[in-house]
Amino acid sequence: MSRKLNIVIFGIGNVGSTLINQICEAQPKLLAQQNLNITIPIITNSKLAFFETNGVSKTWEFDFDTGSVPYTIDDIVAYVKSHQLENLIAVDATASVDFVHNYIPLIEKGFHIVSANKIANTLSYGFYEQLRLTLKKYNKAFLYETNVGAGLPIIETIKRLYDSGENIQKIRGVFSGSLSYIFNSFSNEDIAFSEILNQAGILGLTEPDAREDLSGNDVARKLLILARELDLKKEIQDVSIESLVPKQLNGKTTLLQFKTRAKELDVPFLKIKSEQSENCVLRYVGELDVSNNTLEVKLVSEHKTSAIGQLKGADSIVEIYSDSYREFPLVIQGAGAGKSVTARGLFSDILKLSHSLN
Repeated sequence: MSRKLNIVIFGIGNVGSTLINQICEAQPKLLAQQNLNITIPIITNSKLAFFETNGVSKTWEFDFDTGSVPYTIDDIVAYVKSHQLENLIAVDATASVDFVHNYIPLIEKGFHIVSANKIANTLSYGFYEQLRLTLKKYNKAFLYETNVGAGLPIIETIKRLYDSGENIQKIRGVFSGSLSYIFNSFSNEDIAFSEILNQAGILGLTEPDAREDLSGNDVARKLLILARELDLKKEIQDVSIESLVPKQLNGKTTLLQFKTRAKELDVPFLKIKSEQSENCVLRYVGELDVSNNTLEVKLVSEHKTSAIGQLKGADSIVEIYSDSYREFPLVIQGAGAGKSVTARGLFSDILKLSHSLN
C-alpha cells in the first residue's frame, strides 16, 4: 500500500499555481520511487474553491475556471470529513493577514500546516505561542522554511544548531531578493537609483508598490521569525528599521505619485554611495545580535571582498555566528526569492512532513 497525502492548497497565485504544477509533474516519480501518493483534492483562491476527490490534474486551471464554487473553511472541513480523507496538509500560499486565523481551526480538524505566509509567525507573541500549544495538543506539524529565504535552508539550519545546544551569537544577512538586486546593481553600475528601482519592478522582483520593499518591513518580519526560533520573545515593534522611503514620498502619497516622483531618490542615494570608503558597496541588511538583544534592519557599507559584499543578482545571504562558527561564520547563500524556488521550498516541506505520516 502506498503512503497517501491529501493536500489542500489555499492561494493559486504565482507561488500556489507553480506548486500545483510541480506536484502534478512529480506525482509519477514519487509514487514509483518513494511509494508516495500525493493528491490535491481542493484548490482555492480567496473566494472560490475547486473540489476533486481524485485530485486535480494538469488541466486544473481550466477545471477551476469552469467548476469552482464559493466556499468557507467549514465547507473544506466538511468535504474532507465526508470523503474520509486522511494525512491532511493545508498549504498556505497566500500573503493574507486574515487567512492565518484559520490555522488553529484547521489544526483542530486534523490538518498539518505548510506555509509560505510570514504573517502567522510575526503576529503577537501570544498568538505565536497559542498556535504552537494547539499543534502540540493535536500532534500536528507546522512547517514554514520558505518564510525566510524562499527555498534556502535557513530556518532549518538555525533551528538544528540551536536545538543541539549551539550558542548562536549573531545572525546577519541580506534577506530581501528585491533589495539585494537593487543595491548590487546600484553599487556596481553608474545608473540612477530610480532607474534600477524601475528595472526591479519590470523583472517582478519588487512588490507592485516598491515602497513595501524599501520600507524594510519585510526584512524585519524575517528577522523576527529567526529571533523567535531562538526562543526570544520579541515583537515586531522590537525591530529597529531604517526605512529607505523618504517622508515626502510616504504617507498619503499615492502609488502613481510615488512612481512619478521616484527621481527624488536619486540625489540622496548617490550621495550615500559617493561617501563610502574605497572598495565598499551598499547592502541592506538585517542583523540579530543575540548577545546585545537587538534586532536591526539598516543600510550598511560592506567591503567588496566580504561574503555580503560579493553578493550578485537577487541572491540572499545569511551569516550565522556561534561558538563553532565564531571567526568564520556559517554562510548560506542562493536564490532567496521567486515563485519557482518558493514553491519548491513548500514542496520540500510537504515531502519532509510525509516521512512522519503513515
